[in-house]
Amino acid sequence: MSAKLGEILVRENLLTAQQLREALDYQREHGGRLGFNLVKLGLVSDDMITAVLSRQYGVPSVNLELFDIDGPVLRLIPQEVAQKYSVLPLSRVGATLTLAMVDPTNVFAMDDIKFMTGLNIEPVVVSEASVQEAIAKYYDTTREIELASIADLTFDGVGGKNYNGNGHSNGNGSNGHKSDLVTLDTLDLDTETVEGLEVIDDDEEIDLSSLARMSEDAPVVRLVNVLLVDSLRRGASDIHIEPYEKDMRIRFRIDGMLYDVMHPPMRMRDALISRLKIMAKLDISEKRLPQDGRIKIKVKIEGRSRELDFRVSSLPTLFGEKVVLRLLDKDNLMLDMTKLGFEEESLVKFQRNIARPYGMVLVTGPTGSGKTNTLYSALQSLNREDTNIMTAEDPVEFNLHGINQVQMKEQIGLNFAAALRSFLRQDPNIVLVGEIRDFETAEIAIKAALTGHLVLSTLHTNDAPSTISRLMNMGIEPFLVATSVNLIQAQRLIRRVCKDCKTEQQAPMEALIEVGFKPDEARQVKTFKGRGCQTCNNTGYKGRIGLYEVMEITDEIRELIMIGASSLELRKKAVDDGMITLRQSGIHKIRAGVTTLEEVVRETVA
Repeated sequence: MSAKLGEILVRENLLTAQQLREALDYQREHGGRLGFNLVKLGLVSDDMITAVLSRQYGVPSVNLELFDIDGPVLRLIPQEVAQKYSVLPLSRVGATLTLAMVDPTNVFAMDDIKFMTGLNIEPVVVSEASVQEAIAKYYDTTREIELASIADLTFDGVGGKNYNGNGHSNGNGSNGHKSDLVTLDTLDLDTETVEGLEVIDDDEEIDLSSLARMSEDAPVVRLVNVLLVDSLRRGASDIHIEPYEKDMRIRFRIDGMLYDVMHPPMRMRDALISRLKIMAKLDISEKRLPQDGRIKIKVKIEGRSRELDFRVSSLPTLFGEKVVLRLLDKDNLMLDMTKLGFEEESLVKFQRNIARPYGMVLVTGPTGSGKTNTLYSALQSLNREDTNIMTAEDPVEFNLHGINQVQMKEQIGLNFAAALRSFLRQDPNIVLVGEIRDFETAEIAIKAALTGHLVLSTLHTNDAPSTISRLMNMGIEPFLVATSVNLIQAQRLIRRVCKDCKTEQQAPMEALIEVGFKPDEARQVKTFKGRGCQTCNNTGYKGRIGLYEVMEITDEIRELIMIGASSLELRKKAVDDGMITLRQSGIHKIRAGVTTLEEVVRETVA
């Protein structure tokens, strides 16, 4: 590629043969791409390079200085990936991501990013100098989020001590207390107690007593307390603790989006991770294998005692163990189906089918789309004294009184198929299978549905109609699918517009029509956005609501399944029968002023 670029520049009289030889010599000595070195030596300009590359690859060129990239688009690609491939995400329209690339022929980069984002890639060409400058500009690696002291917090169960922790509330938390802002450097993280902590190489002996002692140091205990309580205060669903070569990053997932909240000193890495593993009753000496555990704590906030449950997962990475904590807060578990976001006709179909004495109801969607909440809501509505409900879950997220819940343990052979076999000998009325992952589980579940049991389960598919194809691909016969399945529901979660800063902001009519509004309605519909306030952390969004696509298996659809109809044919028939698609469910939410156009486009396709 380098020689070809040089030849083109010489041929177009933009460079002399002597200058090209000098640039190639410089490149051999200092490395890097020829184009970058030519600009560095002042032999050609950035604009010349991008114009030539554009003609060479047949790809449009852009000037990055003219772009203002949105945060959500930027977060689609991590900084490490952007630097590795010299790329930058510019904009997203539907399922297509426009990607600025130095080398648009790099299929490995495009494949990686397509797999990572789930989007189609539309490349545009830029010079290496401009993309590196833009990466440095947009990805701010030195940011430290300030922590605000959390008032009225006492801990019971975290390290066996009572402690008033510090958390983040932007200095103007909703509790009305004025907080003194402090940074990590002033968080009383006594350096003497953790000085000298180093990464333990694989060949080094692990001193467990030393590691355990370090994890009990006051600064480490205090930092863990801050994280756990701050995640609750900010409404986070997950805490990500990620070690890298030269720094450590902690992120919170709030309303489905990850936010960078803290960069603790590297010397605290081992002690912090060990502290969490001890609390979760994990083996701190095992650093080579993934582990799973739980942390239960009691927190007293403003005179009210709350019990929190964290699901902990550790995973060995290149520079240490990454730990993810999922906050399982019963207060956030919505068991009232009428408040989940169902359209009225979709809710009627769902309730009608879970009330049937037998058959199968499937809930589909990606991880984190609220499937568990929907199923728990269904079970709660069916939970009566005369009904025997049994669940096989991996993991059991919430304890529901009156329901027999079984935790899967693959290491001893207790998987979904084994549990389901045992359930059928336990005289159940309703069976919930956490996930249908293989033919064996699917086969037993379908047999249970055909022999007088109501079976609820989940699958990972993109929409409701494609679930039929997924079951057939697993090896289930079409006639078994057609006779056993009563209803399939696909769902997604999107962010709600913050009620405290909600303002009318009219979306472009062309965008509304493209998303699915009719022209007449697009001219009249009112759309809303959040300005950003202390309630929503200046994001404009607070809380989430579901989008639901409910496909009831009617006699006509059963006939189509029997003859092996495609997902497209099933979708067309279901829509004709009145099925509201995920996109249409999103349009309902836009029309009601609940969410924004951008949220619906981010999670659905036309």
